[in-house]
Amino acid sequence: MKLPACAAALAAAALLISPTAASGTPAAPAVGVQALPSVNMEALVKAAQIDPRRPDGATTPGAKASVLLVEQALRDRKLLDEKWVDGSCGTRTITAYAKYQKQLGYTGLDANGMPGRTSLAKLGAGRFTVTHVITPGSRVSAGGGFVVNSRTRSMLREAERLLGRDLVLEQGSYNPGGDPTSAGTHDGGGVVDISVKGMDEAAREVAARALRRVGFAAWVRSPRQGDWPWHIHAAAISDTDLSGPAQHQTGDYYLGRNGLADRGPDDGPKVPVRTWEEYQRR
Repeated sequence: MKLPACAAALAAAALLISPTAASGTPAAPAVGVQALPSVNMEALVKAAQIDPRRPDGATTPGAKASVLLVEQALRDRKLLDEKWVDGSCGTRTITAYAKYQKQLGYTGLDANGMPGRTSLAKLGAGRFTVTHVITPGSRVSAGGGFVVNSRTRSMLREAERLLGRDLVLEQGSYNPGGDPTSAGTHDGGGVVDISVKGMDEAAREVAARALRRVGFAAWVRSPRQGDWPWHIHAAAISDTDLSGPAQHQTGDYYLGRNGLADRGPDDGPKVPVRTWEEYQRR
C-alpha cells in the first residue's frame, strides 16, 4: 500500500534534516556540499614564534597547511603580497596579521601579530574553520600578587606539583617598563621571573627542567649574563599574549638557543620541547 503524497514528503524531509543516524553517528554531509578546510591554531601559533627566527624561510613541521590558509586570506585582503604566501609564517606574515588585527580595531597586545582566537575566527569566516584553539585566559594573581594569565598560572601550578615545592615569583606578566633589564619580555603575557633563593645549582636545574616539561621556555639566568641576580626566566610557549621580544625568545628556544640577545646555544636542561596543550595530552 502506498503512503499518501503528503506523508511521503514529510518522511523524505525528515531524512534530509536529521543530524544524526539512529546510532548517534553524525550524518554524512549533503551531496555536493564541500566541508571547509581547517586551521590548526596550535600549529599556526607555533609557526608564528619559530618561523620569523629562521634564517632560511623554512616551514614549521605540521603547520604549513594552516599557515597557507591564513596567508591566502591575508593576501585576499591586500595585506600580504602573493610571493610571501609560502607556508612559512615569517616576519612579513606576522606584520600582515598585525595589520589585520588593527583593521579590526585591536590595539596593544591584541594587535601583536600572534593569531588570537577571535581574530582568527573572523579571518576564516566562510573560508576555514579553526581547531585546537588556544587562549591565554583571564588575568589573575599568582605568587604573591604578581599578575599572570590563567593559562600561565595553571602551568606554574603543575610545575610546582612536579617539583613538590612552591615557586616564588620575582616578576610577573603584563608589566611594561617594570624592569628595563627584561628587554620588553614581560610587557605581555606568559612570562615570569622565578626566585632561586636557597637553591643550589642542582636545585635550580631541577626547577628549570620542571618548567620546561610543562611548556615554558625556561633558563637559569646568572649575573654574568646581564645586570640581574640569579633567577629563572620562563616564557610560556604559544601564549598568544606574548610580547614581541618574548615571541622571539620562544622561537629561539625551539631552535636550540638561549633566549638572550647573543642568541647563543641553549644552556638549559635538555627536555622534549612541548607546549602546555601538548603536555596535557601526553
